[in-house]
Amino acid sequence: MHLSLLSALNAARRARRAAVVVTAVGGGGQRLVRAGDDLAGEPLADEISRRFRSGQSGLVETPAGPAFLTVHLPPPRLVVVGAVHISQALVPMAATAGLDPVVIDPRTAFASPERFPQVRLLAEWPQDVLAPAGTDVAGKVALDPWTALAALTHDPKIDDPAIAAALAAGCFYVGALGSRKTHAKRVERLVSLGVAGEAIERIRAPIGLPIGAASPAEIAVAVLAEVVQALRGEAGPARRAAA
Repeated sequence: MHLSLLSALNAARRARRAAVVVTAVGGGGQRLVRAGDDLAGEPLADEISRRFRSGQSGLVETPAGPAFLTVHLPPPRLVVVGAVHISQALVPMAATAGLDPVVIDPRTAFASPERFPQVRLLAEWPQDVLAPAGTDVAGKVALDPWTALAALTHDPKIDDPAIAAALAAGCFYVGALGSRKTHAKRVERLVSLGVAGEAIERIRAPIGLPIGAASPAEIAVAVLAEVVQALRGEAGPARRAAA
């Protein structure tokens, strides 16, 4: 791989941007196609879109001969706002399912390494550590379309800024704990913060699939199932990258 192409690929990875490396099997020539690039005139545009959706690399036949498409998708990430009992069950399950979990909670009594071992834990206010997509800054968590956010504190001072940031960043999933009555009040607060109604409609509240969950562990199962559903569904990040 040519150094300039490798540098461009690494830049796409750092920015958590989906990309495909197209390699001509016969001649070995390569080019990089990133999600969001203008594909007008790209002979493999339809095939590249399909590869973005499936996430699978593979060989394709072209009029110029066979080519290998190597797909690079950002690893999906789950930002959990609130170091609560639900989070303690959710985080290890999310990691097992292939999501990269991050826990954020300014309350140091809850956000302790003893309660959340071997996970990235930020005992900070969400608005201080959540950053826009593509921001590569130490101590920050960049929100992007490959990120899910679950707000679980039940505290508006902590949850609301995180939800607003996730909606603005186009996170593929935004869920919030609380009853419908609680969510109605949340909607009023978000509107007062200037969040558009169309964006607010994307919030999954009450959070989690309706499986009758009662215990913190069962609620965690319901939340993770809803996150996976959003990740793999028609409006998931892979479909959006293909578009």
